[in-house]
Amino acid sequence: MTRQLLLNLVIGMVWMLLHDRWKIDTFVTGYVLGLGMIYGLRRFFPEPFYGKRLWAVVKLMYLFIRELIMSTLVVIRQVTSPRLNIQPGIFRMETKLQSDWQITLLSLLITLTPGSVVMEVVAGEGVMYIHAMDANEFNRSILKTKQKFEEAILEVTG
Repeated sequence: MTRQLLLNLVIGMVWMLLHDRWKIDTFVTGYVLGLGMIYGLRRFFPEPFYGKRLWAVVKLMYLFIRELIMSTLVVIRQVTSPRLNIQPGIFRMETKLQSDWQITLLSLLITLTPGSVVMEVVAGEGVMYIHAMDANEFNRSILKTKQKFEEAILEVTG
């Protein structure tokens, strides 16, 4: 994957040099053309085509941004209500992710969404302890988010 990505970046830079325009649109055009060239020559590379994994990264970023916005709206609604009707709590959540990198990424994504913090990770068992601002509401939403993040992380790293 790294070899293909570097080759694609070089193709984009060469495209800019050939057109003598140092603009982002020229680079993007060269990059997309290079992506097509690498896709056409994918059987000559020992590793699979990297475009699939690149698309998985874009989907993971979109999923995170969407969950970030949704949880931010929930936290804003909770904080600005005249009466705080929350029940903070800690709950245990198991994950099907195996590697340290995958578990770390999942815990970071959960922690970066407002209203929840991963307090501890028991890596050998694949267990996380999460503190939620409102345990009743966030327990359901964090479990859904965790499943979506797990699938996206497995797609990126698999």
